[in-house]
Amino acid sequence: MSLPFDVAAVRADFPILETEIDGRPLVYLDSGATSQKPRAVLEAEREFLEQANSAVHRGAHTLAAEATELFEDARVTVAEFVGAEPEQLVWTSGATAGLNLVAGSLGYRGDLQIREGDEIVVTEAEHHANLIPWQELAARTGARLRHIPVLEDGMLDMHAAAELIGERTKVVAFPHVSNVLGIVNPVAKLVTLARGVGALTVLDACQSAPHLRLDLPASGVDLAVFSGHKVYGPYGIGALWGRDEVLEALPPFTTGGSMITTVTLDRAEYLPPPQRFESGTQPVSQAVALAAAVRWLGEHDLDAAHAHEAVLEKRLREGLRSIDGIRLLGDTDAAERVALQAFEVQGVHAHDVGQLLDSRGVAVRVGHHCAQPLHRRFGMTASVRASAAIHTTEAEIDTLLDAVSGVRGFFGVGAAA
Repeated sequence: MSLPFDVAAVRADFPILETEIDGRPLVYLDSGATSQKPRAVLEAEREFLEQANSAVHRGAHTLAAEATELFEDARVTVAEFVGAEPEQLVWTSGATAGLNLVAGSLGYRGDLQIREGDEIVVTEAEHHANLIPWQELAARTGARLRHIPVLEDGMLDMHAAAELIGERTKVVAFPHVSNVLGIVNPVAKLVTLARGVGALTVLDACQSAPHLRLDLPASGVDLAVFSGHKVYGPYGIGALWGRDEVLEALPPFTTGGSMITTVTLDRAEYLPPPQRFESGTQPVSQAVALAAAVRWLGEHDLDAAHAHEAVLEKRLREGLRSIDGIRLLGDTDAAERVALQAFEVQGVHAHDVGQLLDSRGVAVRVGHHCAQPLHRRFGMTASVRASAAIHTTEAEIDTLLDAVSGVRGFFGVGAAA
């Protein structure tokens, strides 16, 4: 049974939120980069390392058996979190590794292999992790990389998407939620376009996993990735989810121990998914801790938590809109959003804004957020990004807004043109 949503009780689970910055309470608004970890996650990883640490799938002794059981139980728990079966969930070191695995496998061999003349479609809003692997795949194979444009309001140009996705398209890769704009992209429409031409769909779910209920099989996509450290879990762990038939058709990308059945000096035979893609030493304590994060989330009323975050999103965006000299990236009411917003303080460099906010105890992200093409689309090189989490309060949003409202005056910048 889930607990009613109580932001004060949630905050009490995060030791780091008691931190002060220069005598001011920490206002952590950088969860889009990495989330903070509740005690349950910290304790789960420590308990594993203290009491059950051992290599998995390799030993007959008691610790090895216990470690293997905890490792595979974690797979079940995290798979359930995204509506999947455990055999559909491949452990990776993060979303970047998962995307490289997919792009690498598609460029290797097999029925799904990308070849010269094929087309790969991404969006102008990609995080570099869902862009550069496809650039490299296109360069290696002679495929053509194409891009769905982003409109001035931050929405994807779906008319252009319908024209770009055609008979040569083999892959359509896109973010569920933009890590700069906070906009939830139209997954169903993109899946329909891709399915119409027989293309694979690859979803970057890093920014949606902490904020939306995910049912990856029901979404219609073929493959998806997410990272543990963005969903209140540890670093060094993520997952690739795939439909059974897609994972079966993909060859392994990295090879070595743990993913084989039989090896001779001349050839090897491989295990079925997901182990086929899990060569070498696995992130065992991290998987156990990620499962703890998922269980911790499940202890709360997630519908109420999402409603709370929707209030934060509205307060953040409307508050920023009301401040003179602030330009929002992707300023639209026409799309579903999460509580994440990038903005420009006109006349002040993003890094200067970040330093001033830090002096007030407010932690935000500054820079291009691993999305240089999207910033270039909006005519800038850097922005400030505030991103909320389940533990963020309305008062913290107000602290940010108050600090931002004084930035231009602090730096002696005149009124916006």
